[in-house]
Amino acid sequence: MRVVVGLGNPGPEHAATRHNAGFWFVDRLAAKEDAQLRPEWRFHGLVGRVSAGVKECWLLIPLTFMNGSGRAVGAFARFYRLAPEEILVVHDELDLPPGTARLKKGGGVSGHNGLKDIAAHLGTHDFWRLRLGIGHPGDRAVVVSYVLHPPQREERKLIDAAIEKSLDVWALIARGDTEAAMLKLHTKPKPVPASEPDVPS
Repeated sequence: MRVVVGLGNPGPEHAATRHNAGFWFVDRLAAKEDAQLRPEWRFHGLVGRVSAGVKECWLLIPLTFMNGSGRAVGAFARFYRLAPEEILVVHDELDLPPGTARLKKGGGVSGHNGLKDIAAHLGTHDFWRLRLGIGHPGDRAVVVSYVLHPPQREERKLIDAAIEKSLDVWALIARGDTEAAMLKLHTKPKPVPASEPDVPS
């Protein structure tokens, strides 16, 4: 993986909203790896670097607003001559419940305007995605309002837990061991059996 792109909307008014889950992941990854994110206006966003095994991997937070995410990703991919499979896009996912994270390559964009714009600029859907579940409000008419508002406290805890679980498999993703990363990320932990009460002899 050569670049990790976190999707969201810039500005303090959007910082805590569900649509910014991709920003949250990249911010946490930067903090974990002690990386600095700095403005790079030729790439329309914030850029940093982290260690990815023997290589370096870039971090990118587009500041174009969600619908223009492809402008940043396209400029970055052209400048560094990146193949689609070297790009990981981290985004909020309505079709997954909070607390769930899924890694996949390619596929549709499910109405996600950030993914749609990236696919248009790259000319392909064959980039990697890390999907962070935010749940669905149930009514399509309120989806825009839903993603542009902060999650409830318990939902935020679940999303944060999914981000932490994703960070736990970052080393596998970084070195391209995506099958192992998916196995670990997608496998639910086995429930701990309840201990049997002591029986007097």
